[in-house]
Amino acid sequence: MSRLRLGPIVEEKPVKLTVELPGALFRQLGDYARAHATENGLAEPVPVERLVAPMVERFIMSDRGFVRRRKSRE
Repeated sequence: MSRLRLGPIVEEKPVKLTVELPGALFRQLGDYARAHATENGLAEPVPVERLVAPMVERFIMSDRGFVRRRKSRE
């Protein structure tokens, strides 16, 4: 099995955000949480809501165009 892109979840002061997800995506996140727990040796999966922020962060940082644009503004 190939490794998951998302590594360990880092604790940080949260900011509350409310989003609506399609049911199918929510179920996929649950499946991902279980796979993540297995791969990282966790007894219980991380709650789905804690997966979203690191996933979005990883997605944003992998967008080369966004990273270049952001650096050019600094």
